[in-house]
Amino acid sequence: MRLPPLVYLLGLVSFLMDVASEMVYPLLPLFLTGLGAGVSTLGLVEGVAEATASLFKVVGGRISHRLGRRKPLLLLGYGLPALLRPLLALAQSPLHVLLYRFLDRTGKGLRTAPRDALLAEGVPQGALGRAYGLHRGLDTLGATLG
Repeated sequence: MRLPPLVYLLGLVSFLMDVASEMVYPLLPLFLTGLGAGVSTLGLVEGVAEATASLFKVVGGRISHRLGRRKPLLLLGYGLPALLRPLLALAQSPLHVLLYRFLDRTGKGLRTAPRDALLAEGVPQGALGRAYGLHRGLDTLGATLG
């Protein structure tokens, strides 16, 4: 049984997002220190980023469930970071980077639960493992190549 095109599309989007993210994130500590940030600021930025992603996974899931629609949150969740990434180059202070990371991880959190729900709704029960495995594989490959 072939997987629906939706699985490949979501996998490709995740792949591309991870390639782009992993090309930027390893440079953030160097970029932040170049803006005058210290070690504690680096920790604060990453702590806020990870806490935001975790919190907004719950928020995104709840909104998606209440709306009964997944695509608007997916578009916002993937679009927000994609639109903001080029603006990171304009950051002139650690606060700008903190704001960028907060909004970027908000997008990640908002898209995670609706994406998983969309996969679950669009794939036959017997193919769920393959669908999630393919998606996770493409996501990981994107992170590796990035």
